[in-house]
Amino acid sequence: MRSAPRIITLALVALSPANVSASDSPRFVHHIVIEGSINPATADYVASAISAAEKERAVALVLRLDTPGGLLTSTKTVVQSLLASEVPVIVHVAPAGASATSAGVFVAMAGHVAAMAPGTTIGAAHPVAGDGRDVGDDMRAKVENFAVSFVESIAERRGRNVEWAERAVRESVSITETEAASLRVVDFVAEDLASVLDRAEGLEVDVAGGKHRLSFASARTPDGAPRVLEVAMTLRQRVLHVVADPNIAYLLMMAGLLGLYLELANPGAILPGVTGVICLLLALLASQVLPISSTGAILVVVGFTFLAAEAFVPSFGVLGFGGVLALTLGSLFLYTPESALRVRPTLVVGTLAIFATGVGAVAWILVRDRSVQARTGSEGLIHERGTALTRIHSEGRVRVHGELWNARSEAPIDAGRAVTVCRVSGLELIVEEEAEKKGS
Repeated sequence: MRSAPRIITLALVALSPANVSASDSPRFVHHIVIEGSINPATADYVASAISAAEKERAVALVLRLDTPGGLLTSTKTVVQSLLASEVPVIVHVAPAGASATSAGVFVAMAGHVAAMAPGTTIGAAHPVAGDGRDVGDDMRAKVENFAVSFVESIAERRGRNVEWAERAVRESVSITETEAASLRVVDFVAEDLASVLDRAEGLEVDVAGGKHRLSFASARTPDGAPRVLEVAMTLRQRVLHVVADPNIAYLLMMAGLLGLYLELANPGAILPGVTGVICLLLALLASQVLPISSTGAILVVVGFTFLAAEAFVPSFGVLGFGGVLALTLGSLFLYTPESALRVRPTLVVGTLAIFATGVGAVAWILVRDRSVQARTGSEGLIHERGTALTRIHSEGRVRVHGELWNARSEAPIDAGRAVTVCRVSGLELIVEEEAEKKGS
């Protein structure tokens, strides 16, 4: 009987919250969405989501994918995160109409499980230049061979179709979801998240070097619905994702340059200067993550310098024309051919047209202001009419603009005669008699 209290005590300790198995607590399937280009913000988003899923012991991480491609360096980072993940990652190309193009092929095939929704496509992974054209002959073989070896290693690691992966890079082939499933490019076709989890139930995957059989029972509610935790981008990641778009980055840079130009041409306006500085800082942030050509950047800086000088140096438009030309060339060569990301040519033309119009308007205002006679100060007195109050020769007094001035003239002028101001010398006016001026 003495052992009874001890048995009760041990039972209570075993059933205490601190000793209940963590596996008995509700678990979740984490869910993230990648839409748009694969860039450093995307890579950071995926890495942080995997880290959070591992820390919170998520049953799996589902990555919904819809991308036209992106930077090769960022794609490598995403793939490395997926291959090293200790939590099963399911890549789902969705919704209907979505695609895993170019870099998206690498990401989709790197998932522990790959699925596609009806009406989606995958493929066209051939490396292209920054303007969307093929990489030049000197770099084509090197870049293509690297991409082929990269995608083949991913396909072998995940047991997918290596031959098709090579064709996707070399021949830029693209296939539908049904073809992808039949060719073992993806594991199955599933319309939504619930269908993905149902189809993935019981699959054996290789997670961080160990075999793992997928089971989502612990992440379901009593009625069988999956417990899904949506993981959104942080504010920092969202801002970086927006400015990492070359089109947005280019617009920010041009808006910043135009704002600074307007501030230099009209000192004290304040608003253009403040806006320009903010836009340029955001453009500099984008330059930290986008492949920028040093030659293109130098041409843009030189072009802006020429335009700024045009506001202060009377070059009769030479500096302004050279500035617009340098900006145009710099815009065309600004981004290096390391990915499918590029600035749309129509955007470049439209932006430069607006920039040139703004510069032309400022230049016209400056020329007009320089040609208009001054109305205030000493320059405003030249050619003004007045009346001699005393006889003027070596010295005298006149009234101009209702003000009394000391005056002198080359020829004597009698008091009461109308005079015209020829020039101003300090606080003395040099005048001539108006009648003599008319008679000359």
